[in-house]
Amino acid sequence: MKKAEIKSLSDKELHERVDADTVALIQMKINHSITPLDNPAKIKQLRRTIARVKTEIRQRKLQTNN
Repeated sequence: MKKAEIKSLSDKELHERVDADTVALIQMKINHSITPLDNPAKIKQLRRTIARVKTEIRQRKLQTNN
């Protein structure tokens, strides 16, 4: 997910996205420990997407406080 796509989402959608992606990441890690994934780089991509979304949430929070 690109930065522009993340900025276009509402606050509620961002929080839902973080929750869903976190669950997916945990499940992906469990599956990878049992049987290796075809593309283990997906774990890295998902982790970074979560970080991008959390960063956007934090930036919006800081903007509203100022």
